[in-house]
Amino acid sequence: MEPYAAGWLSILPPIIAIVLALITKEVFSSLLIGIFSGAAIYTFGSGVPDPLIKMLDVTFSLMGQKVDFQILLFCTLLGALVYVLNMSGGTKKYGEIARRKIKNRETSVLATCGLSFFIFIDDYFNCLTVGTVMKPLTDSYRVSREKLAYIIDSTAAPMCIIAPVSSWAAAVGSSLKSTGAFQSDFQAFVSTIPYNFYAIFCLLLVLYLSWTNRDFGPMKKAEENALLKSVEDKGSGATVEKPKHAQSDKGTIWDMLLPLIALIVFAVLALLYDGGYWGKDAAYHTVAAALGNCSASKALVWASFGALGVAFIMYIPRRVVSFHNFMEGTIEGMKLMLPANVILVLAWTLSGVCRDLLTTQTFVQGMVSSGSGLDLFLPAAIFLVAAFLSFSTGTAWGTFGILIPIAVPVAAAVDPSLTIVCLSATLAGSVFGDHCSPISDTTILSSAGSGCSHISHVSTQLPYAWFVACCCFVGYVAAGFSKGSWIISFGTTAVCFVGFLAFMWNRSFNVRAFAKNIHSPINIG
Repeated sequence: MEPYAAGWLSILPPIIAIVLALITKEVFSSLLIGIFSGAAIYTFGSGVPDPLIKMLDVTFSLMGQKVDFQILLFCTLLGALVYVLNMSGGTKKYGEIARRKIKNRETSVLATCGLSFFIFIDDYFNCLTVGTVMKPLTDSYRVSREKLAYIIDSTAAPMCIIAPVSSWAAAVGSSLKSTGAFQSDFQAFVSTIPYNFYAIFCLLLVLYLSWTNRDFGPMKKAEENALLKSVEDKGSGATVEKPKHAQSDKGTIWDMLLPLIALIVFAVLALLYDGGYWGKDAAYHTVAAALGNCSASKALVWASFGALGVAFIMYIPRRVVSFHNFMEGTIEGMKLMLPANVILVLAWTLSGVCRDLLTTQTFVQGMVSSGSGLDLFLPAAIFLVAAFLSFSTGTAWGTFGILIPIAVPVAAAVDPSLTIVCLSATLAGSVFGDHCSPISDTTILSSAGSGCSHISHVSTQLPYAWFVACCCFVGYVAAGFSKGSWIISFGTTAVCFVGFLAFMWNRSFNVRAFAKNIHSPINIG
């Protein structure tokens, strides 16, 4: 399929999908309409014969090309693992012990943040693992599923993009190689971390909201509903989907912890092995080099399969779960991941329509390259373009893969002192879309891992993401005027950040006060 330069029409499909999803609260049809609208622009615009038939052919051919079966396998196997962990009774025991150790709602939220910060190897791994481990505990303290999904999503991509040892660092390094602008791609990535304002302030906002028990926007309503439910249910526990198979009474906390520890260990080992850490080529005998050479999706499939094997070895001989029930449970767990997998396939297809058929990246490149007089506003402009592109396509890796080869040479030509700042702005804008776009895979996986409605997750976290993005935009404007001064640009971002939160202090939802007024049985903290 030859690409068609659709110009400004190339940005219509993701806009249509996003607007429809937010209006209708239904993501499957919205994504399909967005995909078909892009295919229609392609077929009618390129003048192919039988455009209606060709539109269907193009859509499903591209869908077959864009499916990443490794990621689908990982999600499916992880769904199976989550289900059998629940069957073993290990999650129930973990919840009982955690409730004895973690005495209040505030600590349960902070514990979720801590675990999210700890798992920084890969964002997919973060999204599904943290939700699996913390959902029973946060449910028991009536933390809304929307709040749990927000914490997971806001610490997945933002944490990975500032972690030197992660699959994201490897992806950025591979994009930097094409520019030839840096002697050490790894050193260049490390240099961007202090200027990645979006990632830093996303994490700070998560900590602030978790520590103060305050929320604003749609999240306020979600938290109110969660606490009101605790009054109605007399604190008897969260209402969750009843599994087909009952939880075993023979399980212990280790029946949950050991498979999850195995998942983490296997993931790290598989990433290093696939990257050539123990291979013949000495160039990959360091952790950073091996991670830069690995396939994260392949390694995560190995890890999830290995963890499922550990669960099998632990449960069957001890008769915690029968062989028949274990195999049935794996299938049931796989079924539960079907909606998330379908959304992923549709999101990948929509992204492919924009990149491969309508050349959205060419249109964006023209917007950036044709800009004049941008020396003072260059970091801010690059941040806006990256944020727009990543939000529209739902991919951070695709966005910085497109923009890094453009932004770095442009910055070096306009003002070499802004090169690192512009590179950071590219990464920050890319993370914005990956964090909050309705068609982003990590947004989808965060809602799936937390058991939250996808559209509810998107609508409740968007105000937080846009607030941080606006603060960062002001910071990057300051960076342009100060010739890349970190103190001035970071300080400006911090002033905007703190100023808005101070303004919202008396206007935000106070969990403690609300729980006291409704006489909630939940210990807030």
